[in-house]
Amino acid sequence: MIGRRVLPAARGLRGRITLLAMCLAAGASVVLLVLAWTLVRDSVAAVPQMPPGTLVEVRGVKVEASALADHLRAEARHRVLLAGGLAFGFVVLAAGVLAWTLTSRVLLPLAEISGTARRLSAESLDERIGELHPRDELAALAETIDDMLDRLADAFDAQRRFVANASHELRTPLTVIRTELDVTLSDEHADEAELRRMAEVVRTATWRAEQLVGALLLLARTDAAGLAVREPVDLGSVVGSAWQAVEDEAAKRGLDVELDVAPAPAVGDPALLERVAGNLLENAVRHNVDDGWLTVRTEAFATHSTLTVRSSGPVIDPATTAQLFEPFHRGGAGRTGRSGAGLGLSIVRAAVDAHDGTVSAEPVDGGGLAVTVTLPSTPDVTQQ
Repeated sequence: MIGRRVLPAARGLRGRITLLAMCLAAGASVVLLVLAWTLVRDSVAAVPQMPPGTLVEVRGVKVEASALADHLRAEARHRVLLAGGLAFGFVVLAAGVLAWTLTSRVLLPLAEISGTARRLSAESLDERIGELHPRDELAALAETIDDMLDRLADAFDAQRRFVANASHELRTPLTVIRTELDVTLSDEHADEAELRRMAEVVRTATWRAEQLVGALLLLARTDAAGLAVREPVDLGSVVGSAWQAVEDEAAKRGLDVELDVAPAPAVGDPALLERVAGNLLENAVRHNVDDGWLTVRTEAFATHSTLTVRSSGPVIDPATTAQLFEPFHRGGAGRTGRSGAGLGLSIVRAAVDAHDGTVSAEPVDGGGLAVTVTLPSTPDVTQQ
């Protein structure tokens, strides 16, 4: 709260409201003056006229009736103008004073909103305006701003977590490389075999860093303004191309694979949709169990098409399925013991959002995960 202090912006608005109130009062007063003038003029004109030359006595003095009538009419007009002018000034002044006084109370919530907004920064997004009374348009504005601040705070927190996780993931292969180099170079008797072993470790760590950087760049590009390419794509063909990349790995793990791939039209970026299918299949194979199973199905409907990948694997808590789409999350298994950077499903969600689609995940009874991607099968004319 900032008390009753009014900020400069509020004072400017307060002055404009006061000026508007004075102008309205002045306009209404002018209308009333015109009506009063017309009424007095008509009333005086309606007084019966005496014959010419008629004399009347006023305070012991005889004057001509026509001269008296002219004097009375002039006096009436003078009194109307005098009283009307005084009333006009008083009404306009009173309207200004009342408007200036009352708007200070009306604009107090606006001053609170402005003060809170001024104090906010990326490091202090926990402050809120709170509930205002009365429940008017300014209260609705404050509620809207508080909701926006909640979303901004969540976005900043997610960004901080993402940067921290990315830094950790990138530091790991760099640490491995530096350690291997230091150990090998400090050994004066290192032979060719030792150097080759060191080179293999460095190459593996470099490959991991390269994959992570590539995934981060893809995620950043997918989260950008929109798709650069929108053209008809068959999800069945996309799945077929993506499956070739993981088919050998699935065979080595002894997975029982069932591909129910039917034509399923969609609209979007073919390369990005192939990355979606590839990430889902890679996750289904690499996070599976030996001699497990895997099913892939594409279906076409009137307005949309779906891609569903189901696989066996560890038991997953249903309450944590939404977290699987967060960057660097690996189903609660920690950072060790798993390949990949934990960005697969994050890229899937970002790519599906860019295609105006939806993605959902649910645990499979007995262990495993089912992920369903739904994409429009017709172009959105508003984005053409």
